[in-house]
Amino acid sequence: MNQKIYHTLRERIIFLAYNPGQILKEQALAEEFGVSRTPLRTVLFRLEWEHLLKILPRTGIQVSELELNTITHLFQARLELESVIGVMAAERFNKAHFNRLEQLTHRCRDLVAHHDPEKLARLDMDLKHLFHDAAGNPFLTEMSDRFYVLTFRLWYFNLMKMDAHGWHTESLCLESDLLALTDLLAKASPNVVGKARKTQLLDHVERIRNTFLGLSHT
Repeated sequence: MNQKIYHTLRERIIFLAYNPGQILKEQALAEEFGVSRTPLRTVLFRLEWEHLLKILPRTGIQVSELELNTITHLFQARLELESVIGVMAAERFNKAHFNRLEQLTHRCRDLVAHHDPEKLARLDMDLKHLFHDAAGNPFLTEMSDRFYVLTFRLWYFNLMKMDAHGWHTESLCLESDLLALTDLLAKASPNVVGKARKTQLLDHVERIRNTFLGLSHT
C-alpha cells in the first residue's frame, strides 16, 4: 500500500479538509497523486475498512458522515479500552514519560489564550501516543487508534466552531486533565490512573455531545 497517499488522505479526512459526506472522484485523486487506479484503490479500500470512507458504485467515494449515535457507541467501547491502557501505562511510566507529559502540559497552557484547533487536537493525539508508548501493547494500540480516529472528527468539528468561551473551557479542561494525570501517575496506584482516564473520557464525551447538539441547532 502506498503509505504517502494513505496518510495524506487519512489526515485530510480526520482534520476535515474533506467535509463529512463529501463525494470524492477516484480519477481526480489518481491524477493528483500521479498514480494509476490500482494502488489508489488499495488505499481507498483500507480507508473504507477503517470506516472513514464509503465506496459507492457508479457514484464515487463518500467521506463518512458525522453520526452522533455511531460515535456514541464508539466512545462506549473506548471507555473500557482507555481504562485498560491507563492501567498498563501507569505500571510502566518512567522519567522520560513524565518529561513528555510535562511538555504537553506546557503546550496546553500556552493554547488557553490562543484559539488553534489543530494544535490542541495534535496535543491530544500526542497524549494518546504517550499512553500507548508507556503501555507497550501494539494490539491495544491498534484498536485504540481506530476508535480514536472515528471519534476525533466530531471533537475537531466542535473545536473549529467554538466561540472564545467554549475554547477557554475546553483548553482548560484538557490542562486540568494533564495536571491530574501527572499527580496520579506519581502517587496513585495503576488502577486509580485507569479509572481517572475513564472519568476524563466520560467528561470529554459529554462536552462533545453538548457542544455538537448546541451547534447543530444554531
